[in-house]
Amino acid sequence: MSQDHETLDNLLRENRTFPPSTEFAENSTITADLYTQADADRLGFWEQQARELDWDTDFTEVLDWSDAPFAKWFVGGTLNVAYNCVDRHVHAGFGDQVAIQFEGEPGDQRNITYRELMGEVSKAANALQELGITAGDRVAIYMPMIPEAVVAMLACARVGAAHSVVFAGFSAEALRSRIQDAQAKLVITADGQNRRGSVMALKPAVDEAVAACSSVNNVLVVKRCGNDVTWGEKDVWWHEFVDQQSEEHTPIAFDSEHPLFILYTSGTTGKPKGILHTTGGYLTQVAYTHRVVFDLKPDTDVYWCTADIGWVTGHSYIVYGPLANRVTQVIYEGTPDTPGKDRWWDIVERHGVTTLYTAPTAIRTFMKWGDEFPGSHNLSSLRLLGSVGEPINPEAWMWYRDVIGGSNCPIVDTWWQTETGGIMISPIPSVTETKPGSAMRALPGIGLAIVDEQGTQLGDGHGGFLVLTQPWPGMLRGIWGDDQRFVETYWSKWPQYYFAGDGAKFDDDGAIWLLGRVDDVMNVSGHRISTTEVESALVSHSSVAEAAVVGASDDTTGQAIVAFVILRSGMDGADGTELVRELRNHVASEIGPIAKPRQIMIVPELPKTRSGKILRRLLQDVAEHRNIGDSTTLADPAVMNLISAGLEASSSDG
Repeated sequence: MSQDHETLDNLLRENRTFPPSTEFAENSTITADLYTQADADRLGFWEQQARELDWDTDFTEVLDWSDAPFAKWFVGGTLNVAYNCVDRHVHAGFGDQVAIQFEGEPGDQRNITYRELMGEVSKAANALQELGITAGDRVAIYMPMIPEAVVAMLACARVGAAHSVVFAGFSAEALRSRIQDAQAKLVITADGQNRRGSVMALKPAVDEAVAACSSVNNVLVVKRCGNDVTWGEKDVWWHEFVDQQSEEHTPIAFDSEHPLFILYTSGTTGKPKGILHTTGGYLTQVAYTHRVVFDLKPDTDVYWCTADIGWVTGHSYIVYGPLANRVTQVIYEGTPDTPGKDRWWDIVERHGVTTLYTAPTAIRTFMKWGDEFPGSHNLSSLRLLGSVGEPINPEAWMWYRDVIGGSNCPIVDTWWQTETGGIMISPIPSVTETKPGSAMRALPGIGLAIVDEQGTQLGDGHGGFLVLTQPWPGMLRGIWGDDQRFVETYWSKWPQYYFAGDGAKFDDDGAIWLLGRVDDVMNVSGHRISTTEVESALVSHSSVAEAAVVGASDDTTGQAIVAFVILRSGMDGADGTELVRELRNHVASEIGPIAKPRQIMIVPELPKTRSGKILRRLLQDVAEHRNIGDSTTLADPAVMNLISAGLEASSSDG
């Protein structure tokens, strides 16, 4: 199958297709004309999307690309992001609409209307200003998924301070490095967060980080859990300081290119990489993509994105995009299995959720747990399902459609990055005939190609490197404090293209299939094979819930495929040796003999970060019989001991 001009072998085939139902298409205002408009006049199209926002001063130029790769969008325009997300809806008569339906892990609930949200954001903005925060300052946010986290982000946007949200599962050292890199003047946190029935303290990590950060003047603390905290001279209670502020605050209009936030993408080691997003272009793109991809109906939809604000998905599709579009949304503090494995489905049923946006990792976890948990709840309110974070394998896609969506909900499988700001590739649910596992095509207004090593664009049926060919409004404006690193990281391989770092392929019909990070490509006997395709083949077997694949050194083939699989619920008693043999043969039949794993291990869990990312480098350590590297970022570091212990027991060459 290998061809000299192929950058990645194009192996798996998927022929199942699902057009939107007549009813769904007829009830949508979004048509295929959107592609036509964008193709005819790309910049005019983006201007039209920007006009959906409220601008204080109109822009004079849509795009200034004269200093490429540093873009300026909607030049000369001024606006306030918080005003666009909150105030304008109140002024338009929607103050009584619920903005946030909050559900805490212990079961506490709060409904916050847009009018109430405006009051809370205004109070927090006044508090920030009283603490000396002014436009251009940076504020670090280290918080659980509670309403105050959203309020804090919007308050920063309101006064023009760039926020740097740090995921509340990160260590004190990771928090310190991010505070220092951004020179944050204020940290906003909580005493703790609820996690699987117990309280996880947050303030000790903040105290440790701040002790090493001279830039921090104050720490603003939300009393969420009531756990004991150590109190210092910089510390201020949210309920004592913010709550006594006035609910009146006049938002300030900022330049379209004014910094909105910094979000760090690196792990807890090495120099942090602060991705910078600015005001007008970012808000334009996240509002447009949220409106189109999710077929938004603001008067009736109840939207739930299950991400955390510590990741870009939480920024773009919990805070800024949805609120700019006047959404009613669910925010949930806790984990999917607390108090039981049906918690999410209970939330969907009670809140009448219509749109669910979650990660393939979560979907595969639910598959592993079994159909009975979603089956015990009425999920008929759902009308649209979304996937984000990594490629979704076709069988997980089908399970999501059939079991969660009742075989009736379109699925929007989305590809984008922290760097892109918003969704770049996705079906449009009222238009696209989808294929399980494919993100399908670039959204209107987005320029995209798949290229080989030389940067030559490839056509249908070929795989290579995913690149973006045109600037887009939500694109990162740089790496905070390091312009050279920005150019080298994203623009040096082919200066005319933004290189995303992901592999992809066009199938024979022109649909796009994401193949994961190019770092995860294996070279087996001269064939460049994506781990994603082999993982998809494994999960297509009825006994497998989740799989991770790595390439391990092999004297004969260069690299050999080693797979780690988690079995579905009810498969615990299966004959391991026979099942492994069956799985190896299944992969060979699905993809071809070249992709047959040398070894398959049946494992209880995979090494995942708190965000659900699989750390394949650790699995590679196991596969190559090396000492296991740094596992401190794992949600459960003990997983690696279990995998190592089971290496011989569950492997096979048969």
